[in-house]
Amino acid sequence: MAPKEYNVAVAGATGAVGRQMISCLEERNFPVKSIKLLASSRSVGRRLRFNGQEVEVAELTENSFSGVDIALFSAGGGTSKRFAPSAAEHGCVVVDNSSAWRMDPDVPLVVPEVNPLAVAGYPKKHIIANPNCSTIQMVVALNPIHQAYGIKRVVVSTYQAVSGTGLKAIEELTGQTRARMENTPVEKSVYPHQIAFNCLPHIDVFLDNGYTKEEMKMVNETRKIMADEDIQVTATTVRVPVFYGHSEAVNIETRQPVSASEVAALLEKSPGVKVVDDPQNNVYPLPIDAAGKDLTYVGRIRDDESIANGINMWVVADNIRKGAATNTVQIAEILAADYL
Repeated sequence: MAPKEYNVAVAGATGAVGRQMISCLEERNFPVKSIKLLASSRSVGRRLRFNGQEVEVAELTENSFSGVDIALFSAGGGTSKRFAPSAAEHGCVVVDNSSAWRMDPDVPLVVPEVNPLAVAGYPKKHIIANPNCSTIQMVVALNPIHQAYGIKRVVVSTYQAVSGTGLKAIEELTGQTRARMENTPVEKSVYPHQIAFNCLPHIDVFLDNGYTKEEMKMVNETRKIMADEDIQVTATTVRVPVFYGHSEAVNIETRQPVSASEVAALLEKSPGVKVVDDPQNNVYPLPIDAAGKDLTYVGRIRDDESIANGINMWVVADNIRKGAATNTVQIAEILAADYL
């Protein structure tokens, strides 16, 4: 019997993540019977390639999902709030990359290496949420440690690439870098300050508690994905002048004693993780090495000498791939294999 194929839609197809979703579907040989590429009216008529064919972009509307089995959304929270329920009404399952549905108790929040069985909860709203990019790579590295030793507390500082903001941010970093090198005026529109040759401790909006929305996403999403409300998490998220690849300095305090060597040995055999840790030879994870790849890279694994049961590590991944598009397609693969 021939394997089942699925009618797939990509909403937000012309954006950085949408384009990568299309590539990931192709690279991973997802069983696509037909594909719809959807975007705002500004992009209607543009053509994108999928499996050697040019596909014309259509306008995203409430009626776009008739006959669609799975829709991958990367079009922003407002768009997801508006159109995901319409897709669900047509019997389509939405895998959404925005923050719109992540903390909805009736919507699974899934990282396939961590909580694949959570996908089973999709029928409540026919929506599955893809976590924040910085949360995804962190929990891929944390979950094996949590399962073996228990994690009491996490302190994380991120160094996040501009591609997390989108194509316009990539263009802004490019333009500002050129302007600085040519000693011409720097123009800024995406970020409130120059990003070239700078670091901005400001991702998303500031909240009343002094944290940014991005920082609180990491707190709340980590607890939901790892199904443990007792994990204490605090985050500082920083935008850095890197095009692709988020880096994170992660400090953890475990409930049971564990050494850095034991953590390294555990992560060596953990799904989706590659340990890159030979500092004596200048070998450690770098965003330029993670770019274009789907693994989460972990290095600088060492004991925290300031507290008992403390571990420090450095975690790097491609934010557009594993942090967004690849994770979304992996969720769709679980849906296709086990539930549809």
